[in-house]
Amino acid sequence: MKKGENLVEANKNINFVVAGLLLTILMSSMDNTIVATAMGTIVGEMGGLDKFIWVTSAYMVAEMAGMPIFGKLSDMYGRKRFFIFGLIVFLLGSILCGTAQSIEQLSLYRAIQGIGGGALIPITFTILFDIFPPEKRGKMTGLFGAVFGLSSVFGPLLGAYITDYISWHWIFYINLPLGFIAFFFVFKYYKESLEHSKQRIDWLGAFTLVGAVVCLIFALELGGNKYEWNSAVIIGLFSTFSVLFIAFLFIERKVTEPIISFKMFQNRLFAASTLVGLCYGIGFIVAAVYIPIYVQGVTGGSATNSGLILLPMMLGVVVSSQLGAIFAVKVGYRNVMIVFALIFVLGIYLLGTLDENTPKMTLTIFMIIVGLGTGASFSVISMAAIHHMDVRQRGSANSTISFVRQLGMTIGITVYGIIQRNEFTDKMAGAFDKTEQMFQGGMSADPRAILSPEARASIPAPILEKITNILASSITQTFTWALIPAGLVIVFVFLLTNDRLVTSAQPKEKVQAE
Repeated sequence: MKKGENLVEANKNINFVVAGLLLTILMSSMDNTIVATAMGTIVGEMGGLDKFIWVTSAYMVAEMAGMPIFGKLSDMYGRKRFFIFGLIVFLLGSILCGTAQSIEQLSLYRAIQGIGGGALIPITFTILFDIFPPEKRGKMTGLFGAVFGLSSVFGPLLGAYITDYISWHWIFYINLPLGFIAFFFVFKYYKESLEHSKQRIDWLGAFTLVGAVVCLIFALELGGNKYEWNSAVIIGLFSTFSVLFIAFLFIERKVTEPIISFKMFQNRLFAASTLVGLCYGIGFIVAAVYIPIYVQGVTGGSATNSGLILLPMMLGVVVSSQLGAIFAVKVGYRNVMIVFALIFVLGIYLLGTLDENTPKMTLTIFMIIVGLGTGASFSVISMAAIHHMDVRQRGSANSTISFVRQLGMTIGITVYGIIQRNEFTDKMAGAFDKTEQMFQGGMSADPRAILSPEARASIPAPILEKITNILASSITQTFTWALIPAGLVIVFVFLLTNDRLVTSAQPKEKVQAE
């Protein structure tokens, strides 16, 4: 415990460091949701409707590919230098995005932003674990998890406000004051005491990992949209992903200092935490994406206030994140996660019971339950993943967990998007004759086409009622399918060990279970 206390002593202005880290998490995690809200306006001004998907994909690919690389580099050469590097690149990308004159430029600049984001999120959490002793990590991890959840609420609200009343350019410029404050606090007050030794960088492993991620993301994004799933382009992307990923696995087993060390997965707690994070990412993103579509498309809620729709769920995330971190210290990782995993499965099951007549209060309660079941995963799983890792492995462990959770979200959006779209189009085809003639603009194929009040007002009431019933059914079917990853969460939670943090007041032998 002396070591942790010395770290805190070395960071006498630790409150400023924490403030800088919190601002970083808020800024980087809020960025995607802000941009998503403004995309309609951006495409309307610059054109490129067929290419707007690259704006999101470029950021996601760069961020995911960078996470394990920067995590490893921070273990080798220090957290601070790569945190500062990531922050500078992120802010530079933000400035460039605000000056973009075309969708192609914006996509390129978003990739630059993503490179910075790939360094910021995992290293931020690693710094947190470095500077606090175990007895304080639970509370601080819960606080950071709460900020991460709140960003999902305020991102769409802030994005809508800035786009409507200022200019879409400022959804990127808003990062500058937050980033400069974070830069000043961390650069001036964070005193890194860890000694580092130079090691060889696994460039070949980095290349194959980045290439595999790029191919997978683009295959998932483009398949079923721009290209058919059985097209040569999509098959080629999946084939290239397979080849590069197998090569990556082979390389990582041979090199001395791998980007992702497979030795970490020999630790049961880390391996189980990774699987739990993957399944949580899949299940949670389904709820976060399709609850707003249900509210706007079925109940006729306002799209301009879409950020408020998820507020009950995100408040549940905030509360759960704090409670999970606190109780994990007292009763152990597995015990606390069993409770929250059961709550999560209950919440997803309840979402699968929705229909077109479900009262909004009932939906609100269901969202709170899902949020309560999810929030603990942000804090507890991060703590569990690094539990048996020494200080030189924490960066890699944190970045791997972040990478896998983000991968789960990406897979969830794609797979469950296909499920919902197929359910909707099949039922629409069976409910109407000559559907394509009845609904202009591909409304029957795209449920989002009936989300706007203008589109709904132009549809006769009996037809609109039938469409909303079909939309509600397709979404609840999607929630029912989401019980698969939710159920796997419980399975993998039981694989966790019941270790808990050793604090200065607790002898180690009394808290090590199993």
